[in-house]
Amino acid sequence: MAILDEKTGAAFDRLSCKQTRATAPRRDERFLRLLSAADWAALPDAIRNRFTAAHDVGESAVYRGRTTRLCMNAAGRILAALARLVGAPLPVDLNCRDCDAVVAVTDAANGEGQVWTRLYARKSGFPQAIHSMKKFAGPTGLEEHVVDGPVFGVGMTLTLSVAAGALYFSSADYFLRIGRWRISLPKAFAPGRMVIGHHDLGLGKFLFTLTLTHPVFGLMIDQETVFEDMEARHG
Repeated sequence: MAILDEKTGAAFDRLSCKQTRATAPRRDERFLRLLSAADWAALPDAIRNRFTAAHDVGESAVYRGRTTRLCMNAAGRILAALARLVGAPLPVDLNCRDCDAVVAVTDAANGEGQVWTRLYARKSGFPQAIHSMKKFAGPTGLEEHVVDGPVFGVGMTLTLSVAAGALYFSSADYFLRIGRWRISLPKAFAPGRMVIGHHDLGLGKFLFTLTLTHPVFGLMIDQETVFEDMEARHG
């Protein structure tokens, strides 16, 4: 059974505890503004609290958990391998299944959004690190950037929705950025429809789900990870 390095996990724990003791809760209403009042009210309090928590620059919300499900068809494995060229934003293989995971969410220093760092232990080899930045920009008000350099960028436009008490992030568009030019990928070249779900499980835990479905290749990636809110655990 693979677990995250204890020093790494302890460092995330200390970061979370330090934040809990040192800062009073503040509200960040940027996610709230992307939903209707009715949809926001339909979410459990725990989800609303997670997505309105504000943190000072350099402080993070930390979640630890375990990947309980990870399935990839042949097309999904090929896509995951190709995605390593832009920072491996998808699970690279099935070695993450039944292994530990850590996610840290930090407000970007420039105020444009949030930096998400995901660390997935693997049964063999080094843990997989996935970095992205959610920016409150673009035609829908929310984008996820997996590459955001001064000359070249890769990302997707997201829409938010609520169903059965869960919060969903769905891809609306994929794009490349070259300098000041932004190029939307034609549907024929897009990797498929990605849907990420946040389902509250109570007692400070939640289920993260990710599906990537292509109109030709079907369900390419199906991932589930149960996370625990470290702030609630140490509160």
